[in-house]
Amino acid sequence: MMDRDLDGVYFCVERNGECESVCFSDLTEEQMRDVTGGRTNEWLRELCVILGKTIREIGDEFGIVSGGEES
Repeated sequence: MMDRDLDGVYFCVERNGECESVCFSDLTEEQMRDVTGGRTNEWLRELCVILGKTIREIGDEFGIVSGGEES
């Protein structure tokens, strides 16, 4: 899997025996669950806001629309 560094939210995770700073959207699903486990509702809410803004920016940049036809 290629690291894309899209969302700007980084976590230190172990890869190949070393700690690497990895963007949230580049983590495996298991790693995502690990780094979000035990976090407060406010922390999770802020993560969702960051990810939502990032998705919007990517969609705006590339004219991506899901479902239905483009106008």
